[in-house]
Amino acid sequence: VQLQASGGGLVQAGGSLRLSCAASRSIASRVDMAWYRQAPGKQRELVARITTNRITDYGDSVKGRFTISRDDAKNTVYLQMNSLKPEDTAVYLCNLHQYALSPKYNRDYWGQGTQVTVSS
Repeated sequence: VQLQASGGGLVQAGGSLRLSCAASRSIASRVDMAWYRQAPGKQRELVARITTNRITDYGDSVKGRFTISRDDAKNTVYLQMNSLKPEDTAVYLCNLHQYALSPKYNRDYWGQGTQVTVSS
């Protein structure tokens, strides 16, 4: 599975960006999609996740500002980021979690990431 993330860039504080992540195969069944981020010197953290049933959850630092959505017909997940802050600066990574009938066969796939830089 290949994941192609796009939409990152440089934006001023208070601005918005929309990230996209396109998968090379169907995400319609038994797949959670998520965005993580990693800043220099920091651990990778969950930004947002969306399940097959459209249940979402968000990291505490982005609640109320970011929105995750998915379009299964396009095999794509989106992250709308509003009211951006300098502390949102990081590489944003797309994740596909495939559930198997047996949990031991669950798989995670990662995209290459897209850089988001928020200037103050």
